[in-house]
Amino acid sequence: MKLEYFIRKQELLLSKLKTSYIRQKYFDALSSSERLIGVIGSRGVGKTTLLLQYVKSSNQKALYFTADDVEFTNSKIYDLVDEFYALGGRVVAIDEAHSYKNWAMEIKNIYDSFPDLTIRISGSSMLNILYEKYDLSRRLALYKMKTLNFKEYFEIEKAVRLPSYSLTKILAESSKISRELVFTYDDLFSSFKTYLEFGAYPFYLEGVDNFGQKLFNAMDKIIHEDIPSLNKIDYSHISIFKKLIFLVLSAGKPFSVNMASLAREFGVSEPTMYTYMEILDNTGIFKTMKKESKKESKKPQKLLFANTNILYCYANKFGMEADIGVIRETFFVNCFDEIFYSDVGDFAVGKHIFEVGGKSKGFEQIKDIPNSFLAVDVDFTANEKKIPLWLFGFLG
Repeated sequence: MKLEYFIRKQELLLSKLKTSYIRQKYFDALSSSERLIGVIGSRGVGKTTLLLQYVKSSNQKALYFTADDVEFTNSKIYDLVDEFYALGGRVVAIDEAHSYKNWAMEIKNIYDSFPDLTIRISGSSMLNILYEKYDLSRRLALYKMKTLNFKEYFEIEKAVRLPSYSLTKILAESSKISRELVFTYDDLFSSFKTYLEFGAYPFYLEGVDNFGQKLFNAMDKIIHEDIPSLNKIDYSHISIFKKLIFLVLSAGKPFSVNMASLAREFGVSEPTMYTYMEILDNTGIFKTMKKESKKESKKPQKLLFANTNILYCYANKFGMEADIGVIRETFFVNCFDEIFYSDVGDFAVGKHIFEVGGKSKGFEQIKDIPNSFLAVDVDFTANEKKIPLWLFGFLG
């Protein structure tokens, strides 16, 4: 095994590494005392940069490498780690771990063989990591790295650090918070509009002219590589995912899911359709949503894109105009980990009901509903019940 080869590659990468902005929440997770930590996330969210920043900050001898390196065609990761450990290495960061055959077993062996070795892994195929992590269930602490929220995007643009706010704080002080931020940064609202189209993935910094194509390529890789690699679907069914993308895009509103109807249309059984929906929920392309109910249900009610950048990307690719109402709702729902569709308003988050809309949106639909609010697409408001939509991008 050519350890020098990997050390040289690492040095070249670290020499170009930018550390002006660190996604602190994820960096702190990697910096914990856990021996084995995995970071998963959609392609392009910044996992490689995070691993390199972690390696660069380590006060122990550390090695970063990618599991899909050509050197591993005829050799094992274990052998590289063994050689590195013998020379005093105590930290390894393995990028794209899922691309290595039998990755879970290999990392399990490394974990068990070197008891004082710190191991960090990442995977852009969230599906492979999630479905194969059982071999490491007692060893692996797993974190999901999300796309940039609006606050993070704006911090990068302005080279500043801004506070995050709890939902409770936003609901109680939205007028005060929004005015202070907008009056301090007069381009904040225009930056929000840019973020909706280009700002969720750090690679926007490479230029927005080719951003859409790069994002399309990343989504295409998920469909043609990540999903088939699970061996849970017939490869001929790949067209189902592409058809769903078109259906969701062309609906002109959040796509209503009828599992029986979709199963018939795509020529698969309902149980198979449920499996595909579960897979979709973990791809980083879609967000499935359930209806608010006291009963536990696995039935998805609506289907939206996982962020507005993807919505714009496919709209441009298909020569369609993205619906502004869907853009707003897509942004809003993706600000929350747990959110449901509601019969009385648009969405339910805990005990709170929200309606999402533009500047002229009124309270008619929710006027008699307790704990109800409007999320409106404006820069700031003087009404605490009427919250600027962009402010939900500061949730933390």
